[in-house]
Amino acid sequence: MKVTEKAQQALDGILSAFESGQVPEAIAHTVIPMYDAPCNRWSLNNRILTFLSGTTDARGIDQWRQIGRWPKKGSKALYILVPMIYTKRDDERGIDENALIGFRACPVFRLEDTDGKPLDRPQVEPPEPPPLLDIALAWGLSVRYLPCIGNAYGFYCAGRQEIGLCPHDEAVFFHELAHAAHDRVNGGLSQVQKWKKEVVAELTAATLMHLFGRRPNDGGAYRYIRHYAAQDGKDPHRACLAVIADVSRCLDLILKAKQTPVIEAIAAD
Repeated sequence: MKVTEKAQQALDGILSAFESGQVPEAIAHTVIPMYDAPCNRWSLNNRILTFLSGTTDARGIDQWRQIGRWPKKGSKALYILVPMIYTKRDDERGIDENALIGFRACPVFRLEDTDGKPLDRPQVEPPEPPPLLDIALAWGLSVRYLPCIGNAYGFYCAGRQEIGLCPHDEAVFFHELAHAAHDRVNGGLSQVQKWKKEVVAELTAATLMHLFGRRPNDGGAYRYIRHYAAQDGKDPHRACLAVIADVSRCLDLILKAKQTPVIEAIAAD
């Protein structure tokens, strides 16, 4: 049986489960915990800015010097917003009151733009790389693992050709790889509606989980798709049917991109 035929079988089975309502309980993802870096205590907006700058650790010059590191010559700072607090004494109540009077821009430097003593950093890479990592690398994507930010488990950044992952779960990697595949088969995603991008990625990822014999996460996939399908007024099954052609093209691109031993075994089954 061809790989694409097995993928279609798995895809059909998932759609049937969605239609009948027979889906398992969702599997919880275990995210990579934050480590002791000053930026992990910043506001959510500043942490997002840090991650979008391609790093998981950014600090001011004095903070780097305290641990024996300093910015490289010619490196450029990124700027975060720091609140400006004014403290005024309320003599009648006998207390000090703080008031936010604005923000100032504070220059910080990425770890990658500094030299000096090595940092004692926790291991965030998974014990074993996920299936299809070689395809992501062959496409020129960088894949990195990082502590959780906000409520997102991962991201695909087309501009930097990068995948960021907060848990080690293969389903999350498959989801972000599916975004990258969709980007390629569609010639870009900037004009694609948010709900459609997410349904394509999650349905593709659920199919890959079945193909590689991993724990099915249909329950989580169903709830995820249901959430985004509602943005277009569709139920999960109808949303999946609306994107089935894109999902098939993504699966075809991923599974034919490089004949790894695992994929060869699937095809030979």
